[in-house]
Amino acid sequence: MAFNLNNHQIWQDYTEILAQLNLNMLVMKHLEDCNYKVIGYQDKDEFYDEIEFITPIETEFISSSLGMSGKQPDASRWVTLNFLLKATSSHSEDKSIMNDEIKEIGELTLVFDSNLKCIDESWLIYTESPFVLAKHYKDLTQELSPA
Repeated sequence: MAFNLNNHQIWQDYTEILAQLNLNMLVMKHLEDCNYKVIGYQDKDEFYDEIEFITPIETEFISSSLGMSGKQPDASRWVTLNFLLKATSSHSEDKSIMNDEIKEIGELTLVFDSNLKCIDESWLIYTESPFVLAKHYKDLTQELSPA
């Protein structure tokens, strides 16, 4: 039996719900709550104790998805929102070098429960970006030690 959801009402409803949400506010609140830092980040083969964004950040909504577990009507449900993180070009000293490749500093995936409480996050940070400060434990201890 073939089943096609392409024209199902769920997509229209979901689109309307997303349009009512201030997605930029959700991601910016999350960034503010974490002080524009990520504590403990694994990048390929390297571990960073702290990642700090050293410029104001713009976000761009990329995609979303719905999820649910179980077949019960009261089963767990969530929405996943994916964002591109970019350095704010208005704060760049030399705007001529701020092409999209340099501006991009990472991606952030946020998972919200049905009450829009953030229940999970996943970061992909471009640690070589000039707008990201990636610190190892030794870098952090040197900052704290007296001169």
